[in-house]
Amino acid sequence: MRHMTTVREGLARSWRAVGGALALVTAATVVLAAPTPAMANEDWLYECAFQNVSCQTGTKVDSVPSDKCGTAGSAGHLTRVCVLYHGDKVYVRDGQADGHSAVGVVISSTGSIRTRYCRNPHGNGTWAECNFDWTEESSKDVYGGYRDNNSTVHKEFVFGFANN
Repeated sequence: MRHMTTVREGLARSWRAVGGALALVTAATVVLAAPTPAMANEDWLYECAFQNVSCQTGTKVDSVPSDKCGTAGSAGHLTRVCVLYHGDKVYVRDGQADGHSAVGVVISSTGSIRTRYCRNPHGNGTWAECNFDWTEESSKDVYGGYRDNNSTVHKEFVFGFANN
């Protein structure tokens, strides 16, 4: 009987060791799979992987404090884009019920990040806010449009600004 208890105890120790090893491997996988800040860029557009491009999926908001706004025409699916200069924020309103995300684009003349995409996936009539950090000294062109697929954003120029 004593020998049987030892075998049971041995098996119990083995299962605990296997369980502990599995827990350790699982924890290591989770930690190693977590994105680093450099990997945190979004992948809804292939350009998002470029070093001089910043892509964000906007947070849904109800109100839009802005300094300047513009609306794309029908080719840009009536997307409205607003900019709040102080805080470098971009607001995007989806203007058409078409199943596509509305996109606001800010292209800067200088700085390490030249192109910024703000996507609104929340649906027609909603607003999304993106918080960027751009060089105030550069001139910027703002576009409104929509994402067709992961390689195409259709956009129209809506306004420009500088030194903000």
